[in-house]
Amino acid sequence: MNLKKLFASALLTVGLCQSVFAKPVEIDKVVGIVNQGVILQSEVDTIINRVKAQAAEQGQELPSDDTLRIQAIERLVSQTLMMQLAERMGLEISDSQLDQTLENMAREQGGTIADLRRTIEAAGESFPAYREEIRKEITTQQVTRANVDRRIYISPQEIDNLLKIMETQGKNAEEYNIGHILIDIPSDATPDEIASAKTRADKVIEFLKEGKEFKRIAISSSSGSKALEGGQLGWMGINEMPSLFAEAVKGQKKDDIVGPLRSGAGFHIIKVQDVRGRQVVETTEVRSRHILIKPSIILSEEKAREMLKGFAKDLREGNADFAELAKEYSEDPGSALKGGEYDWTDPSTYVPEFKNTLLSLDKNEISEPFRTQFGWHIVQLLDKRVADKTELAKRNRAHQLLFNRKFKEESFNWQQEMREQAHVDIFPVE
Repeated sequence: MNLKKLFASALLTVGLCQSVFAKPVEIDKVVGIVNQGVILQSEVDTIINRVKAQAAEQGQELPSDDTLRIQAIERLVSQTLMMQLAERMGLEISDSQLDQTLENMAREQGGTIADLRRTIEAAGESFPAYREEIRKEITTQQVTRANVDRRIYISPQEIDNLLKIMETQGKNAEEYNIGHILIDIPSDATPDEIASAKTRADKVIEFLKEGKEFKRIAISSSSGSKALEGGQLGWMGINEMPSLFAEAVKGQKKDDIVGPLRSGAGFHIIKVQDVRGRQVVETTEVRSRHILIKPSIILSEEKAREMLKGFAKDLREGNADFAELAKEYSEDPGSALKGGEYDWTDPSTYVPEFKNTLLSLDKNEISEPFRTQFGWHIVQLLDKRVADKTELAKRNRAHQLLFNRKFKEESFNWQQEMREQAHVDIFPVE
C-alpha cells in the first residue's frame, strides 16, 4: 500500500477513535490526490516556508500565500508522479549513493557532511528530512533522464551544421542569462482560452516594462518548471536554448523583454538579464582509466564497494595489473576491452562525481571507490594536459549542446503528457 495513503488512513482512524472521547486534534491533512498517492498539507508548508526563507535572505518580495500554495502543489504533483513512475520502474537510490551525493555537495561548499548537517539544522530544518528530499531529487532526475533520453535523436548532419555555426561565431559567441515565464495553454484549449492566455501574457509584459520585479511575477504567474526559482534559467548559449528562444533572444541587449512567443505549451516571455562574451580558452584534458562494478540483486552495494576497495589496495601495492582487472571485471563495455582506458577527454563531459574525483587526483594516483548513477568505480589519472579543444572534443561539445536543447524541450513535453494521463484532484482551501 502507498505509504502516504496508509498515513492518511491512520490519521482518519485516530480521528474517529478520538471523537468518542475528546475533540480530535488535526495533525495533518490531505490537500490533493495524485493517482493512488496523496499530497499532504505539511509537504506544501515545507516548500512554502523554504521559499519564504530564501526570499527573506535575498530581500525579495513574494506574492500571496495562495499563489505560493498553487505553485508548491504543482511541484508536488510533478514530484509525486515521477516518484510513482520510479516505483514502477524499480528505481531506488541506495543509502550509499545518497551519502556519496551529499559528500560531493559538502565538498563543493568546502566542508564535510557534518558541516552540511550543521548548516541545515541552523536553518531550522531536519537533516534526515533534508536527506530524503535529496534522495527524491536524485530519483526524479534519473527517472526524467531514463524517459526523456530515448525520445532524443541527434543526427550526424545536425552536429556538422552546428559545428559550422560554432566556427563562424568563433570568439564572438555570446551567452545570455535569461529569465522565463510561461503562460500555459491546455492541450485542448478553445479559441477563447488561447485569447485569454495571450491577454495575460501581454499584461505580464506590460508589468515587466513598467519595472516590476521579474522573479516575483514569475513566481506569481509562470507555469514553467522554474517558477518557484523566479523563472531563472541561468546562463545559456544560443545553441543550448530551445529553438524558439534562440531565434528571438539572439542579438538582444541586457534587460530586453522578448515575447510573447507561442508554442504548443503556451506563451513564453523571456527577459535578457545579462549578456557576456564567450572566449575561446585552453582546456584541461585528462587521460584516465577506470573499473566499473554495477550492484545487482546478487551483488550488493557494499560488496561492490568492498570489491573495488580490494582492487585499489592490490594496485597500489603492485600486486595486480589495472588493465587486466578492467578486462576481467569492469562492466563498462566502452572501455573494458581497452583495459578501462579513456583517451584524452574534456572532463566536463563526464558526470559530476566522476569528473570531480578525477580532477582531485595526482598523476598515476588511484581513487577510493565512489558511486555514480552507473555504479561503483575506481579511477586512475594517467595524465593531464592543457590544450586547445581537439576536433573530437568540439564534436562532443556540439552533441551536448544539441542534446541540452532537445532535452529541455522533450522533458517539458514528457511531463505534460504524464500529467494529462494522470488522475489529479486538488481540494479547495477550506
